[in-house]
Amino acid sequence: MVANNSKILTAEQEEKLRQPIDEYVGKIQAQIDALRADGTDKVIDIQNSIDSLKRDKIYTAQEKAAKLKEYQAELAKAKEVEAKNKEQVSKLIGDAEAYLKAHFDTDYYQAVTASCKEEKQQALTNYAAAVDQLNKEHQATLSKLSDPHEIKDEKYVHKNRLFDAKMKRTKDLQEVKDRRHAAFDHKFHLIDMLRMSKFTFGETMSQKWENYKYTFNRRDFLLRNGLYIAIIIIFIALCIATPIIKNVQLLTVNNVLNILSQASPRMFLALGVAGLILLAGTDLSIGRMVGMGMTAATIVMHSGPNTGGVFGYLFDFSGIPVIVRVFLALVVCIVLCTIFTTIAGFFTAKFKMHPFISTMATMLVIFGLVTYSTKGVSFGGIDSTIPGMVIPRINGFPTIILWAVAAVAVVWFIWNKTTFGKNLFAVGGNPEAAAVSGISVFKVTVGAFVLAGVLYGFGSWLECLRMTGSGSAAYGQGWEMDAIAACVVGGISFTGGIGKISGCVVGVFIFTALTYSLTTLGIDTNLQFVFSGIIILVAVMLDCLKYVQKK
Repeated sequence: MVANNSKILTAEQEEKLRQPIDEYVGKIQAQIDALRADGTDKVIDIQNSIDSLKRDKIYTAQEKAAKLKEYQAELAKAKEVEAKNKEQVSKLIGDAEAYLKAHFDTDYYQAVTASCKEEKQQALTNYAAAVDQLNKEHQATLSKLSDPHEIKDEKYVHKNRLFDAKMKRTKDLQEVKDRRHAAFDHKFHLIDMLRMSKFTFGETMSQKWENYKYTFNRRDFLLRNGLYIAIIIIFIALCIATPIIKNVQLLTVNNVLNILSQASPRMFLALGVAGLILLAGTDLSIGRMVGMGMTAATIVMHSGPNTGGVFGYLFDFSGIPVIVRVFLALVVCIVLCTIFTTIAGFFTAKFKMHPFISTMATMLVIFGLVTYSTKGVSFGGIDSTIPGMVIPRINGFPTIILWAVAAVAVVWFIWNKTTFGKNLFAVGGNPEAAAVSGISVFKVTVGAFVLAGVLYGFGSWLECLRMTGSGSAAYGQGWEMDAIAACVVGGISFTGGIGKISGCVVGVFIFTALTYSLTTLGIDTNLQFVFSGIIILVAVMLDCLKYVQKK
């Protein structure tokens, strides 16, 4: 059965082990195919023909109706044959599956697995012996040389030989891996033919796990998940340290809800800038957008006449019904933010200006206008009844989280299910190719900025409700860094065209939870910037490494 009295099988020996299984199941498969020919197979063919007929535009309505009637008559006969043979087909499938369960692992797969284990060990032994032999030859050659240039050349040659040996080991190990995977996959290939691609949940999970192990690469795994693993370790350390140092439990339901509540307005900001990063851009004006939106929303929803003015004019919206003021504040926030993001988007798309410059310009304009017009004062609190009306706590649960969930769902739909979303990825990945294929790069770019403005408006409005006002020009300073960092940590690449909404969500939660944890532990706010900076640096480094590896 085996070659050279070892467990290593030759290809012929492996085929011989598999032959009885293939023959037995093959005979059953032939019977099933014969029973399905005028039944199931014909049903599938007719249904495909009906679908094609419905899409076909060369026939008149009468011709389509006549053909459809013919197909339906044939379909009814085919279904009768299918129903008649169903019990016999099921019996044959059960017979084949019982045989596979009894013989596949014991008669074939276990022997192949044992062979692969021996082959792997032999490949590693051969590599170690080859390296040892190369080192001996290298030392022997060096002992005969005295010229520095010759010694340098010999070291270069030796390095290349070691690399070749390593490549041979990698090739041998991959062949072993391929062989074992092919043996595993053969069983599901037979089941696939028997059941016409219908697998049980357990079989599906088994295949997924095997495929994951087969394609697993340690370097790729660490590049994709190394930062998350490090952050999880940091959180575990914080959860252990906080009760010891501050005598306060960090991982409680109340703390988790507080983190989610704080993350909700920031989610809107991160989702907005994520679309711009997807276009290989960014937005430096987010923090000032929040300050502008907070100020506007506080003025509109202020409890009583405003004590501060805008360009010297004192606004008083207290005579307007509360619900109207709430929606008016939202509209004002969205309109103001969208105006400035559209301006930045226009200059970026029309004049090929980098978003770093266009958004820095709008950032300065917004801060200057808001500070000058309001004299930089804070506008106090909003009507105390409004937060309980829009974002109440129901049995301790902050409903502001539901606003963030809705935003995630909407943006996910836009990215993944709309033409604009597909164009967003296309332009971000390769704007020249997108333009050649007929996509308007200008419209997509401006559209991404407009969407970002709408989300910034919503985010600043929600933050005003959460903080019950306190809007000022200085509010939101540095928030752009948190939003951008959340996207980068979440895997939205600065190279453009790569990213997922789920990554953005994870990134926001990571940064909000980290800030909350460090604050609870009593870490100085300035030191928290150090932690954030390190995380951003590592995230971008890993992103660059992934991009270089892909190239």
